[in-house]
Amino acid sequence: MGFVNEDLSTDASRALHSDWLAQSCQPNCWRNVTPDPSKYCGPYKPPSILKQDGSAYKETGDNYGHDTIGMVVIHKTGHTAAGTSTNGLKFKIPGRVGDSPIPGAGAYADDAAGAAAATGDGDIMMRFLPSYQAVEYMRRGESPTVACQKVISRIQKYFPKFFGAVICANVTGSYGAACNKLPAFTQFRFMVSNSLTNQPKEERVNCI
Repeated sequence: MGFVNEDLSTDASRALHSDWLAQSCQPNCWRNVTPDPSKYCGPYKPPSILKQDGSAYKETGDNYGHDTIGMVVIHKTGHTAAGTSTNGLKFKIPGRVGDSPIPGAGAYADDAAGAAAATGDGDIMMRFLPSYQAVEYMRRGESPTVACQKVISRIQKYFPKFFGAVICANVTGSYGAACNKLPAFTQFRFMVSNSLTNQPKEERVNCI
């Protein structure tokens, strides 16, 4: 398509990577491999017998370790659109595909109902197609807020400590959001813009 190949690394990202290597590659997203990924860098390989200790999910991200942007747009004629842009979690496994590019997981839109976008722990959230499910709830008549809350509740049933949030908007322009409450994550902030305002405004919801 005519794009020029270029190195997107920066001095800051190179420094982050060097520090990460110096700290035995901590944190990382490897599980059920040898050597012990909580103590050593790779290369890793599968153990002869996989074990499941049943421990709760441990968040390896932080507020500055990702840059996912989800956008939901409703045109005055009722047309909808949703999209995402992400660099993904720091230190992710090579070849990992997150939830953002998967239709129905990172984002979903349908002119007959509305649109939604999700953010958070993609490795868990993509299993539930939260954006698609939120749009289906709105198709059945639920408000955007309730649709988002129901999606979060579905995931909570299986992963009560997951990190994530969903934003929703229906074809009439109503919108809402919901998030899973954690000790360090009690509110979700998002930006809203429409033809009646001169600039985007920040809104927030309490997590459930």
